[in-house]
Amino acid sequence: MTEEVVVTRRGQTTIPAPIRKKLGIKEGVRLKVETEGEKVVFTKIPSLFDLAGTSKLTREEAFQLLDKMREEE
Repeated sequence: MTEEVVVTRRGQTTIPAPIRKKLGIKEGVRLKVETEGEKVVFTKIPSLFDLAGTSKLTREEAFQLLDKMREEE
């Protein structure tokens, strides 16, 4: 899927709705931004809700990880 966007004078742009819908990007979703050569690459950062039930962490380890993430914000 290819879309064209415009960058504002403040360096902002909008991710087109079809791409947001396809990738499940909603308000509040965090994205990692990287460059690959001349490309700008956005990668969705999974939230704790996305990861629920997929971890082999103990309950205590999960809470420690959550506390660490809160400190980083």
